[in-house]
Amino acid sequence: MRVAIAGAGAVGRSIAQELLENGHEVLLIDKSPKAIKVEMVPRAEWLLADACEISALDDAALERCQVVVASSGDDKVNLVVSLLAKTEYGVPRVVARINHPKNEWLFNESWGVDVAVSTPRLLSALVEEAVSVGDLVRLMTFRQGEANLVELTLPEDAPLGGERVGSVAWPHDTALVAILREGRVLVPTPDDTLEPGDELMFVATQDVEDELAELLGAR
Repeated sequence: MRVAIAGAGAVGRSIAQELLENGHEVLLIDKSPKAIKVEMVPRAEWLLADACEISALDDAALERCQVVVASSGDDKVNLVVSLLAKTEYGVPRVVARINHPKNEWLFNESWGVDVAVSTPRLLSALVEEAVSVGDLVRLMTFRQGEANLVELTLPEDAPLGGERVGSVAWPHDTALVAILREGRVLVPTPDDTLEPGDELMFVATQDVEDELAELLGAR
């Protein structure tokens, strides 16, 4: 998979390292000469250019990318890069970094964003997830389709404790995608049972979160 990353700061370079280690091709783009630190990610391609310029994205051959990551520290830049990647080059997957929570509402399909990642929101969600048992915690929003990744740790007195996954009438537009149990990740099957202490990971639309929380006995 070929991935272009707009913004070669610490965040962009970290993403690049992870993707390279997983066997992907990575192109880092930044307009600041100070950000072009080839020695830090030597296996990546590098391009000194303004990712908000069509000519620069032509040079980057963005049409050959399966994913574009807008990871700069400027929300305006990330929105423009996302919009150009989606509308001008038809990139299938666009992931954008949100730097300021007040701008979160802009990062949606209208600006070409498939997945928006807000560091403050993610950190606060992870804090909640670490200390909350019996609470439904939203971890991430997938803007395309308005779906969320949500988590709940089943408490000891959970009403669904001992129930088979296949026997539960889950709300519409809800999918149980993983069960985390005793350090293992289980891909749920209809015959798996739900046990107190399980971390349940769902992808669900926002309008059914309350119904899901009620079903799980969330506080």
